[in-house]
Parts: sequence; structure tokens; C-alpha cells
Amino acid sequence: MIRYCGKNLGFSKKVLIYSVSVFSNLLAVQTSPMAQNSKNMVTFVTGNIKKLEEIKQILGPKVPFEIKHQKIDLPELQGEMDDISIKKCDEARKIVQDRVVVEDTCLCFNALGGLPGPYVKWFLEKLGPPGLNKMLAGFEDKSAKAVCTFAFGDQDGKVHLFRGETHGQIVEPRGPDTFGWDSCFQPDGYSLTYAEMPKEQKNQISHRYKALNKLREHLVKINATES
Repeated sequence: MIRYCGKNLGFSKKVLIYSVSVFSNLLAVQTSPMAQNSKNMVTFVTGNIKKLEEIKQILGPKVPFEIKHQKIDLPELQGEMDDISIKKCDEARKIVQDRVVVEDTCLCFNALGGLPGPYVKWFLEKLGPPGLNKMLAGFEDKSAKAVCTFAFGDQDGKVHLFRGETHGQIVEPRGPDTFGWDSCFQPDGYSLTYAEMPKEQKNQISHRYKALNKLREHLVKINATES
């Protein structure tokens, strides 16, 4: 039993050593660079590494936040684009418990009234880029728009939406078939599909680029407010 100033403290030396160890570990966590800078972190929820790489390339090094990512199995939702983005962001923030970003991408065919829209993921899984192109085989109108929405959940639980759109045409797949439906989408004003373009070129005109630019501006404002 430990005695101090002639008094019995009521616990053993073993307990004292353990308590000091726990306190030291807690202190180390609180003073670590990661803990000190946690307010300058934002979590992108995605399991798609290629998408994450593209996001980081577009955002560049000037974003005043450390970008990390986490794969979360979010529920597959139905509804309007904005509603889906907000609900997914709310679900992700409940898990991450910090600033979080989720992305939703739509491919809207004008001849089909906006379909496949937010459900393009399932169409792509079943049909692939060639099948997406064949969906418009009976229509003269091959026009489409690619839409990207980033939903940012702040520390107060509020969700902010940032949308980018690029208009183009659905064509026979050309270029590497390695990234979604890039090979069958040709942006207006260009002779190349997304898949045929160098990454640097695509990342200056894409729907994702336009949405991320708006998100970047928002993050810069947050950082200026908190600095």
C-alpha cells in the first residue's frame, strides 16, 4: 500500500504505475500533431481509390484541410439528386462524427427524361459503357449531362451541396474502359471522350472538377473564419 506524508493512500504501487501510464498515453494523444490539427481534417467517404486520386489531383495542395478517406457502406437511396446527397451525408456524419464529404454522380440522357440519372451505377454494372450507348440506339438525340454533387457535412450537422455539370454526347465507347462510363461520354466542344483525355485535361473540364472548385472555395472560407 502506498503511503504519502504519513498517510495511507489506499492503493498499491501497481495501481499507481498503471494510472501514471494511462495518464501519459492520454497526454500524448492530446498533444500529438494529429490531435492538434483534427479541426483541419475532412473525411471523404468513398471506397473508390481511383475516384479519391482524381479528387486529390483536382483539389491540389492548396486546400487548407488534410484529406483522408473512409470506406462506409451507406444505404442505397432513391429519390431526387439533392435529397439523396443530403441523406447520404447525414448517415456518413453519424458514423464519422466529424466533417465529412460524400459524392453522388449522375448521368442524365435528355432523350430518356433524365434517366439513368442517380441510378447510373446500377445501369453501368449491368450494361457497361456499350450498353449505356445502346440505350439511345432508337433516338436521334444522344445528348446528356454529367452531374456531380458533393455534400459537405460540417461540425454543426448542416449539409452544404456543391454541384457541377458538364454537357456532352453519349457515343460508342472509346479509350480505356477503366473508370466508370468515361469511355462513352464525349464533352461538348471536344473530339475525345473522358477516357481518351489526359487526366490533366479531363480534370479541368469535368463535372467533378466544377463541383470540387465550389467545395474548395467553401473550405477556404471555413479555414479563414477559424484561423
